[in-house]
Amino acid sequence: MATLEQAAQSGSTVREEVLDNGLRVLIQEVHTAPLATVWAWYRVGSKDEGPGLTGVSHWVEHMNFKGSTNIPRDKVKGIIEQYGGYWNGYTWIDQTTYTETATRDALDRMLFIEAERMGACLYEPAECESERTVIISELQGGENDPDQLLDQELTATAFRAHTYRHPTIGWLADLQTMTRDDLYGHYRRFYVPNNATLVIVGDVDTTATMRDVVKHFGKIQPGDVGRRARTKEPQQLGQRRVTISKEGTTAYLKIAHHAPAVADADFFPMLVLDAVMTGAKGVNLWASFRTPPPQRSARLYQALVNTGLASGINGGLVPTQEPFVYTISATATDGISVDRLEEAAVAEVERVRREGITPQELRKAKIQLRARLVFENDSITNIAHQLGYFETIASWRDYPSMAARIESVTVNDVARVAAERLRSANRTVGWFDPVPSVDENSRPQ
Repeated sequence: MATLEQAAQSGSTVREEVLDNGLRVLIQEVHTAPLATVWAWYRVGSKDEGPGLTGVSHWVEHMNFKGSTNIPRDKVKGIIEQYGGYWNGYTWIDQTTYTETATRDALDRMLFIEAERMGACLYEPAECESERTVIISELQGGENDPDQLLDQELTATAFRAHTYRHPTIGWLADLQTMTRDDLYGHYRRFYVPNNATLVIVGDVDTTATMRDVVKHFGKIQPGDVGRRARTKEPQQLGQRRVTISKEGTTAYLKIAHHAPAVADADFFPMLVLDAVMTGAKGVNLWASFRTPPPQRSARLYQALVNTGLASGINGGLVPTQEPFVYTISATATDGISVDRLEEAAVAEVERVRREGITPQELRKAKIQLRARLVFENDSITNIAHQLGYFETIASWRDYPSMAARIESVTVNDVARVAAERLRSANRTVGWFDPVPSVDENSRPQ
């Protein structure tokens, strides 16, 4: 019986087929428990949205939990819950995905749900209007979170041309004016089998599962997704800055540098560099960031947290289809100004640019990253997520090779990417500088 780690790392155990309608199917047998997971992935995210339609992919994701031709809205959750399972989904910049995990005898029902979601969602006008209120409320809630608001403004400042600049939830003006026809048109364009990957992992029989997939999905017609041209982000020529002054009690600093896409040779040296700077986090968007990274020996932890300048630090480098950003985040300790925090953080960034990292740091980063890869393969849900996620940004075959690519990184590789990628001209700095509330200003002294 294979362990989860062995199953995850053995790309040869994945069976791949493409149906006549273009649907790519990945099946991996993992017989560690009588469970199965299904993920349906669509190659559409916020980067695929045009003027006036920012946030449409995320809104469509919400609508696709509202029932379909053969599943009344009030019955949707019950189909999975009766098997003791759960379901979920998310939208990000490169992809939209949906998942169910339950006992293996629920597999046929899970496939039925995803086939319905692909071809038969309803988009009742009243439901669309109701969800508009929900999503706008979600957006406004995010804007009340200083860290989240700063991240959104930082990304929009770092990108001038590429559609990665749009927040996944969209801009408020677009959410206020988007119509039911806009939503349904987006759904019908992108939710077609030739734009999707279906991933099934668990205690299943591959041959029988493929028969079930063909039964549920084989008759769904392909569609014309159309050309998706995007402006390549021009090289940044100088440091950019954004400052948010808003009521609050805590100051935040974020420093972003344009970073390589997952297929770029610089990505894995950059991943090792982040492990040295802020702690190893792995590459599982679904699970990696839920567990705090090991940070005690990380350079920015020592420079900012151990010195009392920051109460916490974090680094963000995620695999993406096109070049995104590497972001360093720090929360200022009470009484510490943002400019003082920035000065110390930039000094540490400049030091690694000049000096690179040590062989000892490289060795520790590799050990920690290998451990994270094991932790993020601790379930069939996570294994299936990684197969589908990597297929939407590059190829699922890149996933089993991650450990080897990390192991191949050298001290010189890290020094090179640090010197080139962390240049000040490639940098965008964001401040959340809190101002006292009106009530505090009006108090008698």
